[in-house]
Amino acid sequence: MATYDAVIIGGAIVGSSVAYYLREEGFSGSIALIDRDPQFARAATTLSCASIRQQFSIPENIRLSQFTLGLFRRLKEEFGPDADIGFRENGYLILSSDEGLPVLKANHVAQQAEGADIVIEDAETLVRRFPWLSPEGIVAGAFGRSGEGWFDAHAYLQIFRRALRTKNIDFVNAAVTGIEREGNRVSAVLLDNGERLESGAIVNAAGPNAGKVSAMAGIALPVEPRKRSVFVFEARDKFSDMPLIVDPSGIYVRPEGAVYITGGAEQEEGEAAADPEDFEPDWPLFEETIWPVIATRVPAFEAIKATRAWAGHYDYNTLDQNAVIGPHSDVQNFIFANGFSGHGLQQAPAVGRAIAELIVHGGYRTIDCSAFGYERIAAGRPYRELNVI
Repeated sequence: MATYDAVIIGGAIVGSSVAYYLREEGFSGSIALIDRDPQFARAATTLSCASIRQQFSIPENIRLSQFTLGLFRRLKEEFGPDADIGFRENGYLILSSDEGLPVLKANHVAQQAEGADIVIEDAETLVRRFPWLSPEGIVAGAFGRSGEGWFDAHAYLQIFRRALRTKNIDFVNAAVTGIEREGNRVSAVLLDNGERLESGAIVNAAGPNAGKVSAMAGIALPVEPRKRSVFVFEARDKFSDMPLIVDPSGIYVRPEGAVYITGGAEQEEGEAAADPEDFEPDWPLFEETIWPVIATRVPAFEAIKATRAWAGHYDYNTLDQNAVIGPHSDVQNFIFANGFSGHGLQQAPAVGRAIAELIVHGGYRTIDCSAFGYERIAAGRPYRELNVI
């Protein structure tokens, strides 16, 4: 039996960020970082599209991503001269039909209030900016002129993991099978290798598995895995100025080196939780739904060649598609960093800092994450993010 001051369940980007910022905030206690997939072959972190945006509908989400953007700007300063994630700052272009225009404009007001470099342009202006774009069915779009784009998720995670090797963190390769609870405190984590880790605090950073981990402590958390397929295709035309385009249908496309990636055809309404073992791409989505949409939006994509695909899982918050951050209302030493619903990769450093501040200082100092607290979950009171991609 081992005893730790903090046990973090989930060692991908969210859990690694929590561990990193605990040390940065001066936490001197012992830390265990648990992950059942040490190669991160099935992690939401490494199977994501690795993008960052400020185009959210609520200010707290904008601030979380702006924190990470600031980290990107000073990456070499913080992690050393070799720290490079290949950040491609081509922006997001979120397109709108006439029906969706009021929401696009309302979101833009929130983004402007937070200083995001987003402009709304009508269809004619967008076509002048991007001559390869078809305006069919759209009236306007919100374009991120700076501070948005994509990056290398593997490099991003490894930068944090390497940094942790110098910070006296115990890496534990195992699956969590149980959590012991004594009244209003969790006291230990049980592992599939037979070990029992006593802990002063437990941080749930288990990604798509977070709902099951919470249930082990007798705590309800509406987070479940939802499968998302990503398709890679080749096209004759190369558009170096292409942002990540989000069609009004929700389907997205963006460049990735010499190829393109696309996805977003899943329908959330009525969608069931994914089988945790199902990582097979849903090819019919590409053939029947995605290709017609992207060929309409970018006519050059009428002739393309699909080459490969992969699937990963979102940690989907069924209540409001927003993160759950901070302690449980009653079990104060059980702390959530969950439910990001597709934007956890870009917000992980900010959440890591927030959780670390909470543990070390007893409250938030950099970004107030109170709006994401568990109290709204317990009350069934959604705080809904409208820009879920």
